[in-house]
Amino acid sequence: MTRVLYVDDEPDLREVAVFALSLDRELEVRSAASGAEALSIVEEWRPDLVLLDVMMPGMDGPSTLSLLRKETRHADLPVVFITARVQPKDKEDLVRLGARAVIDKPFDPATLAQIVRSYMD
Repeated sequence: MTRVLYVDDEPDLREVAVFALSLDRELEVRSAASGAEALSIVEEWRPDLVLLDVMMPGMDGPSTLSLLRKETRHADLPVVFITARVQPKDKEDLVRLGARAVIDKPFDPATLAQIVRSYMD
């Protein structure tokens, strides 16, 4: 079973993403509404991959990723950003921060699990 944490401040998107990912029986999915909540869940649940919204109030996605990378035990945790900023330069900048990839918003719920699987080790 592969654990996936979906982090987004938009409740509707969280619900759609969790539902779409949960259709894959090999994925165990949890969600978080903020970067701070995500850090707490990562600490106790230890996901195999984090899907992380870029623009969130308080602690945004890049800040959350930075804090994850400072913890040795989470330094190699695969993180994939999800964002409406889909310009190539924006995506390159996010990957340079340490993300494995960037998924465009809006994403296709029908293919989300397949896309996520392609970013697993």
